Amino acid sequence: MTRAVDVRELVEAADLGRRKPAGLARKILSLTCIGWSLLQLWYASPLPFTFNVFILNDTEMRALHLGFGLFAAYLAYPFAKSSPRHRIPLQDWILAAAAAFCGAYLFLFYRELATRPGQPTATDFVTAVAATVLLLEATPSVGGPPLAIIATAMLVYALAGPWTPGVI
Repeated sequence: MTRAVDVRELVEAADLGRRKPAGLARKILSLTCIGWSLLQLWYASPLPFTFNVFILNDTEMRALHLGFGLFAAYLAYPFAKSSPRHRIPLQDWILAAAAAFCGAYLFLFYRELATRPGQPTATDFVTAVAATVLLLEATPSVGGPPLAIIATAMLVYALAGPWTPGVI
C-alpha cells in the first residue's frame, strides 16, 4: 500500500534539521534576517554616498555579513542533535552571540586593527580561533557536511602548505 507523499514533509526532512521557533525567538530570528537583508541593500545602493551616512568599506561589510550569518545560523539550526526544534535553548543563544561577536570583531575594532597591521594581540588571536571553530561548527548544519570537509581541508592546507609535497 503506497502512502501519499507530502512534499512539505519531504522538504523539511531534507532541510538538515531547521528549527521552527515560536514567540520572541521567532521574532528575533526574523528581524535578524530582515536586518541582514536591509544591510545588504543599503551597501549595494547609492544611498550611503547620497546621505554620507554609514559608508562601509569591503572589510567592514564582510565582517558584518559574517556576524549576521553566524548569528542566524546558530539560531536557525540546532547545535546539538538532541536540541528541541520548537524553541532555542540557552546554549544556542550563547553560541549565536559569541559567533556574532567573533564574526563582527573586525567591524567593531576596525580602527584599532588598522593601526597595527600584522601585529595581532592575544585577544585578536583568541577571537580569530574562536571564529574559525564556530564557523566550522555551523557549516555542516547550514551548508552540509561536504562544505565543512572542503573548508577543513583548505584550512589544513593553508596552515600545513609549506610542509606538503611540491606536487600539491
